[in-house]
Formats: sequence, C-alpha cells, structure tokens
Amino acid sequence: MGRHGSALAGNLPEPLKTLLLERYREPHRRYHNDSHLAAVLAAIELLATEVAADGIDLELVRHAAWFHDAVYDPHRQDNEEVSAQLAEALLPMFGYSTEHAAEVARLVRLTGHHDAALDDETGALLCDADLAVLAGDPDTYADYAAAVRTEYAFVDDQIFRAERSAVLHRLLDRDHLFRSVAGQQLWEERARANITVELQLLSAQ
Repeated sequence: MGRHGSALAGNLPEPLKTLLLERYREPHRRYHNDSHLAAVLAAIELLATEVAADGIDLELVRHAAWFHDAVYDPHRQDNEEVSAQLAEALLPMFGYSTEHAAEVARLVRLTGHHDAALDDETGALLCDADLAVLAGDPDTYADYAAAVRTEYAFVDDQIFRAERSAVLHRLLDRDHLFRSVAGQQLWEERARANITVELQLLSAQ
C-alpha cells in the first residue's frame, strides 16, 4: 500500500484503508496528508498508554482518526462535517453498525474545533492526538507551519497572517490546549511555546 499503508493502526478492511489513503495522498495536501494521519494514529497509541483507557473504545478513536481529514479542501469551511458524513456512509458498507458509524462521525466532527467536553474521554483522546503536532520540536513545528501555509497558498499573505494569528490566539486563550490530563502533561508547555514563536514570526512579517 505504499508509504505508511497497512502499518497504520486501525483494524479497517484493506479496501477501505486503500480508499481513504487515496484521499490523504491527494496532490494538494501538504500537511493534511497520510503523514499527518500516521502521526495522529501514533499519538493516539501514546496517549492510550498514559490514560486509564478502560472506558475508551480505542478502535472507535482509531477509525475516527482515519476519517477525520478524509475530506480536505482548503477552500471549504465544512471539511470535518463532510468527512463525518463520509464515515456514516462508508462504514456500514464495510459491515460496521450504524451506531459505530454514528460515533465515529461524532468524533470526527469534534476535530473541527477540538472542543470535546471535559467528560468526553474518547473525544479528548482524538482531539489531543490531532493537536499533538503543536508540541513538536522547533524544526518539526516549523515544517508543520510551512506546510499549512503551502496548503493555503491561494490566500493573500496579509489575509493569511491575520487569519492564522486569530486561530493561534484562540488556542492560546484556552485554559488548556489539550483536553486530557495526559495531553496536558505531555504537550501543553511545548505547544504554547511553539505557538508563541509562530505568532511572533507572523507579526514580524
């Protein structure tokens, strides 16, 4: 199945993995691609070792990770919603219950704003894994920020700086970037430092 391929976590049927990977490998993707998918799945596994996961269905979280950016068009404002609808349509076709598909879709929708409720441990696990990139080392974070800019190359520099800065300020204004205690312990400090540096760079441009 090429790079990453079947080594990616998540016990999905191979034809469904293939279909989804074709989407993650669309040529316009520079950040929201199969490397991002692999990173989110790896972060889920890391978090799962740090939390009391007794009440968490990890397969649900992994399946939601596979679908969370299945639709990604930087010109759209509803990528998460359409990705959730894709999960609701495809999973039953591959033998999963409508209840399973509905919960996967619910989790996918949470990644639009990463605002899982405090008592939603399953949602927190997915949202935190999706944001783990914010806590990369400086070079990894710089590569992430550059890839996001490339995906939005059609946006004027001034507009991009303003909109990107607004997104980053909204993140910093939260009491916690990460919903789970494990996510906060692993990533909160580094993520806030990285975001602060990016904001400084954006304001200097």
